Amino acid sequence: MTANLIKVPFVDLTWQHQPILGEIEQAIQTVIKRGDFVLGQALAEFESEFAHACGVNYGVGVASGTTAIAIGLQALGISTGDEVLVPANTFVATLMGVIQAGAKPVLVDCHLDTALIDLELAVKAITPRTKAIIPVHLYGQMVSPRQLIDFAQTYNLQIFEDAAQAHLASCEGYKAGSVGIAAAFSFYPSKNLGAFGNGGMLITRELNIAQTAKTLRNYGAPSKYFHTEIGTNSRLDTLQAAILQVKLPHLEQWNQWRNTTAQMYDQLLKPLHFLGIQPIDNQTNTGHVYHLYVIRIDPTNCPLQRKEIQEAFNLRGIQTGIHYPIPCHLQPAYQTLGFSTGAFPNAEKLCEQILSLPMYPGLSFEQAQYVIEQLSIIVGGILP
Repeated sequence: MTANLIKVPFVDLTWQHQPILGEIEQAIQTVIKRGDFVLGQALAEFESEFAHACGVNYGVGVASGTTAIAIGLQALGISTGDEVLVPANTFVATLMGVIQAGAKPVLVDCHLDTALIDLELAVKAITPRTKAIIPVHLYGQMVSPRQLIDFAQTYNLQIFEDAAQAHLASCEGYKAGSVGIAAAFSFYPSKNLGAFGNGGMLITRELNIAQTAKTLRNYGAPSKYFHTEIGTNSRLDTLQAAILQVKLPHLEQWNQWRNTTAQMYDQLLKPLHFLGIQPIDNQTNTGHVYHLYVIRIDPTNCPLQRKEIQEAFNLRGIQTGIHYPIPCHLQPAYQTLGFSTGAFPNAEKLCEQILSLPMYPGLSFEQAQYVIEQLSIIVGGILP
């Protein structure tokens, strides 16, 4: 019944797709006429264009962001017996990529205010087997590049960025994906730059890494029927690359819309801070691309539980999400890592408190205002 009452969907791609639908259809027809559906011309062009937009030279299109992590780490020479530092507060795909590369993810707690990895705690997790750190630019905000570079140089580690939620994010003069030796992106449909299906990309400034990754994604074959690596079958389809190629020139404008919407949310939420409602801190100003707009609901000050707020939103036609409700170390699949409740208190607390509000290009001021007005009524009026 509530589906008919939706006034503010969590994600709505109509606004961004409608004006460029003709270009997208033409790009698809071009691929159909060429018939180069796998490793075709549009893929090669998009790989170069996206990599350069991120401030590096080489892109390798793959089937998903998860595969981009796995193949990227393998291309760096990371494998069995190696350890990789990973934030405890991330989507499980980050861990999956490390494990698929043969390495061990070593979890590190996050900051409560930004939800990003705590590099001071990361120092304590380093062992002689630690080869790399994966900073996750969560929700669209980058981990400080200067701090990352200093950390990596001090402890002789590689930086491999998980930028799946941070397309064209920037901080301290760096674009997401240009800080470390390589980075992984996802083109899942709801991402800031989304395909019409699954997709991902590894980007790097190193030619040898790009060449190795291209071999690994294509059965471990640098040329047809000649296999030098034990690779996989993971390629970004040419049709998806053609669609993404049309969308890429609009991405900066779409990101600006997201940031402007976030600023509106920030202002509208200020009167609710005393009730324990406040957003995750933005420490990069306009460089934050807000794949998600996430608030914290502090139970010590808020009169309602998160579940009650989310249900009340739903009754008012407002869709919300939780990213993510269960921390990685408490997921059944990752019990073998040896962590239990209390191991990463900040990540655990965030999982209990966070709520993602609607966020997408095209979200109007009136819609954003309605979301916060209803939140004020729900919390201030105690569910009228």
